[in-house]
Amino acid sequence: MMGEWIIEPATVESLPDILHIEEACFSAPWTRKMLEAELSGNPFAHFLLAKLVPPSDVGSISIVGYLCFWVVFEEVRLMNLAVIESMRHKGIAKALVLQALEAGLTQAAMCAVLEVRASNHAAHALYRSLGFRDVTTRPMYYTNPIEDALLMELDPIVSESGPLRTHEVDREGGRIRPLQ
Repeated sequence: MMGEWIIEPATVESLPDILHIEEACFSAPWTRKMLEAELSGNPFAHFLLAKLVPPSDVGSISIVGYLCFWVVFEEVRLMNLAVIESMRHKGIAKALVLQALEAGLTQAAMCAVLEVRASNHAAHALYRSLGFRDVTTRPMYYTNPIEDALLMELDPIVSESGPLRTHEVDREGGRIRPLQ
């Protein structure tokens, strides 16, 4: 799977694709009911999708990743981030997180937090590249397998290497691409 991708808000109609990605990426996935509650019942929750453009051939998936995040008062809380395996290492996860942080800034958020499996070194690297720092460990936070979580935060929402924006959004086309 190659090609260009865009980031856009999810809708309830996206639920089957989000559930498919959730089940493919996590050993203890959120259930359909949990995802539906976040999509339609939680006033703090937001979902972003990464979609291939143009859409893939009929029968193949065009949604390749998603991010669920909450904006609660001055805090962005990254809840679930997943990208299908064949589309990893292409900047999609980073673009999803950056878009969520920017959305938080527009709603007056000042900081961001998340938990990540202690063994998920790729995620640690991504978040550290965005300026997140380790705060503490939450013992036995995850199940299947039982594992510690690393609590990370970005406070304030700016990276240590400079401005948050490392990608630009083509407002007309909706495409996200790296800044030159």
